[in-house]
Amino acid sequence: MNYLEFEKPLAEIEGKAEELRALARSNKEMDVEKEAAALDRKAEGLLKDLYKDLTPWRKCQVARHPDRPHCRDYIDALFTEYTPLAGDRNFADDHAVMGGLARFNDQPVVVIGHEKGHDTKSRIERNFGMARPEGYRKAIRLMDMAHRFGLPVVTLVDTPGAYPGKGAEERGQAEAIARSTEKCLQIAVPLISVVIGEGGSGGAVAFATANRIAMLEHSVYSVISPEGCASILWKDAEKMREAAEALRLTAQDLQKLGVIDRIIKEPLGGAQRGRKETIEAVGKAVETMLKELAGKKPELLVKERRQKFLDMGSKGLAA
Repeated sequence: MNYLEFEKPLAEIEGKAEELRALARSNKEMDVEKEAAALDRKAEGLLKDLYKDLTPWRKCQVARHPDRPHCRDYIDALFTEYTPLAGDRNFADDHAVMGGLARFNDQPVVVIGHEKGHDTKSRIERNFGMARPEGYRKAIRLMDMAHRFGLPVVTLVDTPGAYPGKGAEERGQAEAIARSTEKCLQIAVPLISVVIGEGGSGGAVAFATANRIAMLEHSVYSVISPEGCASILWKDAEKMREAAEALRLTAQDLQKLGVIDRIIKEPLGGAQRGRKETIEAVGKAVETMLKELAGKKPELLVKERRQKFLDMGSKGLAA
């Protein structure tokens, strides 16, 4: 288990409990279960206190936790007959974006998502979930296919933002993001999106301009990272806590503002402490959202989706 900065007291208690059990394993005559159980109870109480009312900045830290389930985990667990489709038919295949044809509860769908990777090698290969223009053009190609064959689209959002490198900008990063967002508004099939970790900037909007948008309880969704916002407004990245408060980036704030439709509850301690339960909860939410959109006429799906985004901003911060 990787512990976050604010979880250090919890790490100490759980570490002591594990040390006691390790001693007992090496010496069969030692009986430490009572002391270890007391430490477990203390750790559970502390965990509840820590996660009872997380600040926006702490939610950012939880959303970025390396042990949270990523796009590939959800696809492997929730979808069957997944057939990955690669390349944008123009420049290259972007490994930060994965997608293809699959079945969800035996219903044919197109699934697209950001993949961050799970270890150093895969994170470098996946560019830490930061897509280049070819990633967004691949997504456009897949959404076009879904439109032609009448397949619902499910997107899983988990990115710090689109890749800001020189090569990406030269190949039309902003235009690719805009085209992907435009394609989301055009396709006449159900489009649902789940923010499973970070929803950063236009890189997230390009996948999340959907009929239904859900967020995991401790995920975040914002126009810029708190560190980036602090660097611009205060010329000091260390003011990220104040920036996180001001950005209204939590699922709870965004539901009040009408940006998202539902919050998917996470296990106590975040998705990283209950990966299986989290994936199952996301699966149930996806199933519910698909049922809500089933049977709607294609032109109505497009009209409702466009209206949904035109109405954003009608709710104030006091809502």
